[in-house]
Amino acid sequence: MTWGLKRQLFYIGVLVVFFLVLGFLVIFPYINEIPSCTDNRQNGNETGVDCGGSCSKSCTFEVDKISTLWSRTFQVIPGRYNAVAYLENHNKNTAIYKIKYKFRFADKDNIYIGKRDGETFIPASGKFAIFEAGIGVGNSIPVYTTFEFTEMPTWNKVPEDKINQLKVLVSDIKLENQNVSPRLSATIKNDSLFIIPEVSVVAILYDEKGNAISASRTYLDVLAEEESKEINFTWPEPIMGNVIAKEIIPMYNIFLAKLK
Repeated sequence: MTWGLKRQLFYIGVLVVFFLVLGFLVIFPYINEIPSCTDNRQNGNETGVDCGGSCSKSCTFEVDKISTLWSRTFQVIPGRYNAVAYLENHNKNTAIYKIKYKFRFADKDNIYIGKRDGETFIPASGKFAIFEAGIGVGNSIPVYTTFEFTEMPTWNKVPEDKINQLKVLVSDIKLENQNVSPRLSATIKNDSLFIIPEVSVVAILYDEKGNAISASRTYLDVLAEEESKEINFTWPEPIMGNVIAKEIIPMYNIFLAKLK
């Protein structure tokens, strides 16, 4: 082997070592990366891609779907309606921060007459209501109302101690002047040390057969820790039917509730 050939082999060897070292430095951070819940890979103790295990997000296949128990419209005045979807989240410790939905309305002949899109949160565990106010469908009368979510949900875990501590109580429910100018009043209390912003309170009235015959909604900008407030619902026209039961549902995004 000549001296020139040895020199060439030496330089080739140096280049090979250089590229091997360079390649190792580039690849090493990826093969030695600490698993995280935002790396678009299933690793660590995850049960899916960036979900399950110790991640805050739950995998879709690990949770039960939300049940729509009923959806319907209620006349406020001729030509104006409120729509309510009554649902149930069967998952105890998981909730949804934000999800889009759609109401659709049809007349007695099942002819499509309108829709209403919206966005909401889903509370953890239990029954809840989604309310849309002031729906106009011209001279048509909505007889059939359907409700659906229009995007895949992103489920997030909620600490069990937060669920157990957050208690919003409703008492002193009274309905007055049902046949003239109906007014429903109640007391709502935040029985916790959390500050709860943007509380939407839905009221549903039922007849002796358990059918919902009317609904209304009111808002509270914030419900401070251990605070009680009087809430009121009014209707511009008499409520037709015999009101036997009154249900008041406080709605708030559990992810926004914070300790002071």
